[in-house]
Amino acid sequence: MNKKDFDGLMRGLGEARAYAKGKPVPGTKVHLRHRVDVSSIRARTGLSQEAFARRIGVSVGTLRNWEQGRRKPDGPAKVLLSLLERDPGIVERTLSKAA
Repeated sequence: MNKKDFDGLMRGLGEARAYAKGKPVPGTKVHLRHRVDVSSIRARTGLSQEAFARRIGVSVGTLRNWEQGRRKPDGPAKVLLSLLERDPGIVERTLSKAA
């Protein structure tokens, strides 16, 4: 391996380490879908609106607004819902470990 390739690999490893620690890495972008189907995500968890809202830390009114399309989740809520879409049990497993 030549020096240029080695240096590139080391730079990439440094960027990966910084990203894993939550530090900003120039050129890194996180992509989230524009539309989140909250009703479908909740249905996959098997929870009622009340139980789901309690689990993710929002009011039932907020959840209903999202499900009926009157409002859209943003910021951390959108990230959490995206995680739940991929893995409906992630909140339960994570919270049970914290207790």
